[in-house]
Amino acid sequence: MRPRPRKALQELTPDQHGGLDYARLRAEGMAPDEILDFSVNSNPFGPHPAVREALAHVNIPRYPDPESGLLRERLAALCGLPPTRVLVTNGTAQAIWLVALAYLDPGDVALIVGPTFGEYRVACQLMGANVHVLSAPEEQEFLPDGEEIATWVRAQCPRLVWLCNPNNPTGVYLDQEAVLPILTACETVGSLLVLDEAYVNFADAPWDAVPWLESGHLLLLRSMTKDFALAGLRLGYVLGPEEGIRALRRAQPPWSVNAAAQAAGLAALDHLEEYRETWRALRRITEDLRITIMELQLPVRRTAVHFFLIRTCDGDRTREALWVRHRLLVRSCRSFGLPTDIRIGTRLPEENRRLVEALRAEIQQGGPDAGNRLSPGLAET
Repeated sequence: MRPRPRKALQELTPDQHGGLDYARLRAEGMAPDEILDFSVNSNPFGPHPAVREALAHVNIPRYPDPESGLLRERLAALCGLPPTRVLVTNGTAQAIWLVALAYLDPGDVALIVGPTFGEYRVACQLMGANVHVLSAPEEQEFLPDGEEIATWVRAQCPRLVWLCNPNNPTGVYLDQEAVLPILTACETVGSLLVLDEAYVNFADAPWDAVPWLESGHLLLLRSMTKDFALAGLRLGYVLGPEEGIRALRRAQPPWSVNAAAQAAGLAALDHLEEYRETWRALRRITEDLRITIMELQLPVRRTAVHFFLIRTCDGDRTREALWVRHRLLVRSCRSFGLPTDIRIGTRLPEENRRLVEALRAEIQQGGPDAGNRLSPGLAET
């Protein structure tokens, strides 16, 4: 009998993500630049020129610093923490997997506040955990109830609680008053709250969760992939108590963060104020785009960040129509449990105009049956 993978791996259903389908591009004889990608939530202004300059001077034959020491020190200073409380990772996705690897045993309970990013589920299930999802209802604009979550935590005593804030894909951003009861409940029963703040820099008025790390029951996950436009390099970091960071470091494979990513991260932090200006501009552009799409009588969800949901009759069919007829890629949200929604990641104004014209064309082509592709419905008031 041939060796078989672990049972948890055999039963695992991988998550789906946004981004280009390179196999399909090759099959259709297309180059990536021929598709305008609204399916990802990265900074469309791109990396600062200093990042490209730094990449040109990376010593490729040399092994990278396995602890990302210089970058870790810069991030620690930025957050007001000692370096021992920071771990640099190969994107936030690696951080998620490290948390599950470090903290979950088979049979442990993990709570996910949904609808949200699917890698929390995948990482927990791979470790053999029992995953429970508390999803905020659509009729409440996907706004989670912090007290309800806290009550569940006190009753079920999960090992981990996953909360994405601002949330992907809904764009909901909970304030401190909503999150504090969840952390307090975690402290009471000995749970660990994992607060994924990958999109926090895109929020208009982000609040600082770093002081809450003193509770010992909190880890903060941050990304440099999205806000600093480094998706091709993969870069993130974790903030936490020293014992938590030590546990994650033991679980992290050596040389996880390559030399190019470390150099790019340092160069990006040298130009932090210029990046902040792009985040401010992106918030203005997002609101302009939302208003324009609402004028098409499409149901556009509210958002606190630079991406948002649009309700359609069928997200998969809408995604396919925009790909085939307009060479635009949007994110179908079926994998989030939202089969009628698509997610739009704001791009630059001239690119956003192409999206608006494509949506208008689809509605006009459908005539009275436009719902075959899009659901005009009632615009948000």
